[in-house]
Amino acid sequence: MRYAVISDLHSNLEALQAAVGDAREAGAEAFVCLGDVVGYGADPAALIAWVRRHCEVVIAGNHDWAAIGETDTSYFNPAAAAAAAWTRAQLAPDEAAYLAGLPVTARLGDAFLVHATPYQPTAWHYILDLRSAAFNFSHFVEPLCFLGHSHVPGIFLFDEDRRRVRAEPGGVLELKPSAPPNRRAIVNVGSVGQPRDGDPAASYALYDTVEGRVELRRVAYDVAAAAEKILAAGLPAFLAERLAAGY
Repeated sequence: MRYAVISDLHSNLEALQAAVGDAREAGAEAFVCLGDVVGYGADPAALIAWVRRHCEVVIAGNHDWAAIGETDTSYFNPAAAAAAAWTRAQLAPDEAAYLAGLPVTARLGDAFLVHATPYQPTAWHYILDLRSAAFNFSHFVEPLCFLGHSHVPGIFLFDEDRRRVRAEPGGVLELKPSAPPNRRAIVNVGSVGQPRDGDPAASYALYDTVEGRVELRRVAYDVAAAAEKILAAGLPAFLAERLAAGY
């Protein structure tokens, strides 16, 4: 099976459409979403409708919880908090109920799925470096973990024999048959709707369970159209401006 693993859609319909188109052209047979369907952007209803219809697995993110009042937003920056309040006002009762019913972790074959971190999933910690990655490897047992949350794509590898964690450059992970034994990996798929690594292109992962391969992919989308919708909705201008800069 070839899965498109998407995360941090953030109500950005233009970015989602581009990522979905690219994934389907690349042979994706199913979609999995790692949370933050809503927040920041101007199309929460459309994004919720899409994941409900098309995703085999969907888990909750902190902005999904923020939109239904299930997490404290006092640590959000002002623009994020304003977007959470705006999103909450847009949700129909069935949409809010859908977000409330999402699990915080799931499994997909040999992969563990979580929005933020395997350790304390609803504390919304980040994995940003080798140290935080090394700590989190001890909190899941599967060979592979997919997550998002930081909006920065990347791969961390753990060699169980040497007890060493390293970052994998290039955005491609070979799991078999040539992969070293006991290899485990944390794959941050990045963000579809609001990348923060200096590249505005939507980010997601293509996971081929037959070939044993994970590929991080980038897709350009109509940033201007998404930004215009944010401004038209009366959301903070910062949320529109950051899309083009990818931060």
